[in-house]
Amino acid sequence: MSQLFSKKNKEVFSAPISMNNPVTVQVLGICSALAVTAKLEPAIVMGLSVTVIVAFANVIISLLRNTIPNRIRIIVQLVVVAALVTIVSEVLKAFAYDVSVQLSVYVGLIITNCILMGRLEAFAMANAPWESFLDGLGNGLGYAKILVIVAFFRELLGSGALFNIRIIPQSFYDLGYINNGLMLMPPMALIICACIIWYQRSKNKALQEK
Repeated sequence: MSQLFSKKNKEVFSAPISMNNPVTVQVLGICSALAVTAKLEPAIVMGLSVTVIVAFANVIISLLRNTIPNRIRIIVQLVVVAALVTIVSEVLKAFAYDVSVQLSVYVGLIITNCILMGRLEAFAMANAPWESFLDGLGNGLGYAKILVIVAFFRELLGSGALFNIRIIPQSFYDLGYINNGLMLMPPMALIICACIIWYQRSKNKALQEK
């Protein structure tokens, strides 16, 4: 049990959530961060979907890594990811149809997410299943963390609500407050991501370029 939660494994899990975040440090998965963060609910669902897919894809590829011919490894990785994406898509349609409609084609496009292929190629192909699972879980949660932060500010400032529940009091609007419609446009997601990157690098000198 101590080996399962060794210092190395804890670092494998925690590093992508903060110091080596796939979105703010590795700059991967930016496209979906722009597309699905106008509201908090679809951002959370997308983040959890990617987390589940990358974690289990890592495990499967890790289990098969010694039997996959090198020349077709990318094809095998794509097949595994595509199968998991299809399963997640069908589950969302069955149990969270409204959110599935909001996410539209972006669930299917998870297969093209650079985070997935990057972790499969860089980590799962060279490590054991448990470590690969932790790596996938950490990277998925790191990705989800940024989506939730971006969606929180976009929905709150753009719609004055969270989860379609009014947060900003009516008295503010009576005094002249107006929702910032610009926050609901994709460029604002990029600006918020840039602010997160700036904040993270200003706090961590190890991330600052010399």
